[in-house]
Amino acid sequence: MSAKKIHEDQKYIEGLLKNNSFIIQAIYDKFVPKVVNYIKQNSGNEDQAKDVIQETLITIYNQAKEKNLQITCPFDAYFFLLCKRKWLNVIKKNTKEVTINEAVLSKGDDAHELALETALFGEKQVLFNTMFEKLGDACKALIKATFKIKSMEEVAASLGVTYAYARKKKSLCIGQLTKLVQESPRFKHLNN
Repeated sequence: MSAKKIHEDQKYIEGLLKNNSFIIQAIYDKFVPKVVNYIKQNSGNEDQAKDVIQETLITIYNQAKEKNLQITCPFDAYFFLLCKRKWLNVIKKNTKEVTINEAVLSKGDDAHELALETALFGEKQVLFNTMFEKLGDACKALIKATFKIKSMEEVAASLGVTYAYARKKKSLCIGQLTKLVQESPRFKHLNN
């Protein structure tokens, strides 16, 4: 991926990261109507399309923030494929049979590869969040604190516990979360 040239549409990714209202409005003006039309033509309505678009933009933002997402294809193709994939997942959850006839992009297509990568990132994030919610309140508070505060001494102080206890508890909580994630059938599916 690093040998490929970053596309000039990277400006849309940067705009999302900086919460640039001009860029965000440009995304809605240029790329959203195509997605709305696609979803309406494939068993959906405008509200469902808006939900898919919002979820997709959040996923792109999160991947850009956490993984330094860099696109090597037009944003239009990348965004459309992500929205299409999310919509197909919605349809699959609601019905047993899905028949949408369309031309499939080749595996080597940059937009297709990036869309798959971002979709997988989003699905892993959902799995992590779901399993995180199954943890006890003490574990959730400790893990959240370690995300916000870099020093374990400061984490311990903020939670009113000793440094040794905070380290031990963090290790146990991370272990519990890892076990929950790895035992999930969804985890096995995402890794195949």
